[in-house]
This record gives sequence, structure tokens and C-alpha cells, in this order.
Amino acid sequence: MTGPRDTLARLRRDVAPGPEALAAFAVGLADGSVSDAQAGAFAMGICRTPLTPEGRAALTRAMRDGGEILQWDLDGPVVDKHSTGGVGDCVSLILAPALAACGAYVPMISGRGLGHTGGTLDKLASIPGFRIEMQTDELQSIVARVGCAIVGATGEIAPADRRLYAVRDVTGTVESLDLIVASILSKKLAEGPEALVLDVKTGDGAIVADGDAARALARALVETGQAAGVMTSAILTDMSQPAATSAGNALEVIAAMEALTEPGGRGAERLVTLTRALGGELLALGGLARDAEDGAARIGAALSSGAGAEIFGRMVAAQGGPTDFPERWRDRLPAAPVVAELHADRPGVIGGIDTRALGEIVVDLGGGRRREDDRVDPAVGLSHIAQIGAIVTQGQPLARVHAADGAAAETAAIRVAEAITFSDGAVTPPALVQETIR
Repeated sequence: MTGPRDTLARLRRDVAPGPEALAAFAVGLADGSVSDAQAGAFAMGICRTPLTPEGRAALTRAMRDGGEILQWDLDGPVVDKHSTGGVGDCVSLILAPALAACGAYVPMISGRGLGHTGGTLDKLASIPGFRIEMQTDELQSIVARVGCAIVGATGEIAPADRRLYAVRDVTGTVESLDLIVASILSKKLAEGPEALVLDVKTGDGAIVADGDAARALARALVETGQAAGVMTSAILTDMSQPAATSAGNALEVIAAMEALTEPGGRGAERLVTLTRALGGELLALGGLARDAEDGAARIGAALSSGAGAEIFGRMVAAQGGPTDFPERWRDRLPAAPVVAELHADRPGVIGGIDTRALGEIVVDLGGGRRREDDRVDPAVGLSHIAQIGAIVTQGQPLARVHAADGAAAETAAIRVAEAITFSDGAVTPPALVQETIR
């Protein structure tokens, strides 16, 4: 059998390893026989020498099969969604309970922040007491009782990805299509879902910014998921501006709670639109709706009725958080000691936003990681971010900076101003929901 050194040697010569070698490397990641140095070299090699579709599928299956695969016996379909990552993307916090309110079961295994993008687990960790780590039997119990749970991968689920996920962040290999596919699907397929929808972001704030590359990623995800026997589709969505009007862990929980409790409120429109589109597709795939349009209406009803918020509160309590979170969430989340408001220095129309720059600003404020062991400050970030196409007057607020001290707030405000461009004429932002790939 091909060993890890042979696989790395092939990659050094720009030769893609075959399915057998890739599967063997995944086994080595899972059992520890592949070192951290070899894992990093492998990630970099895959970036330089992309895999064939067969190789990608083999790597994904081996990473899934290297750990536990969940089994379910429930009275509704098991479904899940995954986003390829962006800025201000807290849709999972809204979608999981909304799906549960519609009769689906959602065992959502998520990750921490990668690069300039935020991580769902980091957001939830800002809720006092919320446990993101648990054994699979407890996960299954919560999903059966509540309808959804959002947790990190245990050592038993896709252990190869647990190692490779951390390596990608610190080696600058987050953007590899092959590694993204294998990472996402090894965890998602291990959940034992019947249906899966991928939210594939495109635009400058996405991990895969180019539209054609994002479409290729979506097709690779759908192809690999369907090959594994799971009903899979992907929706291309825009990340030329943050998904929410906030970016930062506790601030995005606030945005999610506003969407759950006030779905028609100002600032929640993009989040609700995304939730309806993704949830509608999942309900259709899972047999709980006639089609995606019918499913979107059902998701909208779950939000407007308050059912989604009620289930989110039950999930928070089941995972160790406050039992009164839906009623007192504003009091339960950490707040930064310094909040500074950035104002427009001229009138005009918001013509564009360097969304990746905003994500980097949040990381530099302490809301993300440069190194695997960096401590994350859950309170810092940006809120009330102006949206593309908005008409502003001179002196009107463009964003609020939440920081640990005044110096950090001042520096961040200067950078936010540089990330927002103005236009003298009307600007139409890109369509939020762009294409569905089945």
C-alpha cells in the first residue's frame, strides 16, 4: 500500500495521487500515523495539484468512513445545510430551528472560524454555558427531543477532518476546492442525513470569490454527495456584502435572534431570505414540501409564528445555555467595553463593500483566529453595517465598531471606512440567491 511519503512525493512532482493512495492517507490522518507536518504538506500539495473527481470522492468517503456514522430512527427526515463560509453568515442559527419547527430533524455538525470567515461554533460559544462538544449519543438524544442541535465534530466523527480542518487554517490552504469538498462532506455524510443543501457563497467575502469557481465547487459538492446516496443540492448565494448587518460572534447571535423574533424587522431581510431559500429546498428534498417554493413558505410561517425562536430556546437550554434565552437574550450575551460609530464623510450611495476586509477587521479585533490556539473575544466585531445600494447623507452612521479598547476601535473604524465605497448614482446589489444546482 502507498505510504504517506510516497503520496507526498507524487504531489511534489505535481502528480495527483490515485484513489487508493488518498484513502490510505485519510486513514493515516484518522489513526495518527500521518504526522502534522505531513498533513500540512498534503494540504499544500492538494492546492498545487488538484484531484480528479474520482480521487476527490475517494478522499471524502475515506474521511467519512474513518469514524462513526450516525444512525437514526425518527418520525421525520434527517436533513442538514452547510455554508462554504462568509462574513456575517449566521443563517444556521435561524435555519436549524425553523426546519425543526417544520417537522425535520437537524443534527448540524459545524466548525469554528476559518480565515476571514466566522464559524458557527464560535458564535454559539458566545452564549453563556452553551456546550458545543458532546458525544454522539447525547447529540442524538437532543435531536430526537428538540428537533435540532448544533455541535462540533467529536473524535468519533470524521477524525481525519478534525486534523485537516485545523491544518488548513494555519497553512493558508482554506481555498482548495478538493479540501473544502472533503471537509464538508466527510462530516455531513457522517451525520446520516437523507437530504443535504450546500450554501455556496460567491463574491469577494466568500472563501471562493470567483463565480465560476464557486459554481464548480457547488457542482463538485452535489456530485460527491449524490454519489454517496444522499439527496444533495447547492444554492449559489451572494457574499459581496455581509449576510447580516453584523459580523462578530455575539453580534451575529443578536442578528439571528432578531431574525427569529422579528423576521420582518429592518436588518433581518437578507437573513430571512437566505433561510427561506435554503430551508425551502431542504423541505422539498426531505419530502415535507411539494417543492422549494412551498417549503420556503413553510419556513417563513415557522419564523413569523415564533415556532423557530421557541425551538432555538429549547436547543440552547438542552445544550447547557440559559433556559430563558429567547426572552432575555439581550441580557445574556457579552458586550464589548468600547462601541464607536463610523459616520459618512460625504453624501451618496453605498456602491460597494470590501467584505473580505470587514472579516479581516473582525479577526484583528480579536473575533477570529490567526493561529489555531488563538483566544477569541466573543463580544467584538461590527454591527449596523450599511448595505450596498443604501442612500446615505453626510454624517449618517455607516457601521458600529465593538472593540476591547479605544485604540483598537479607532484603527478598525479607519479600516471600515476604507472598505466602503460610494457611488453618485443608484446601485443595484447582486441578487442574494443566484442559482440552484441539483
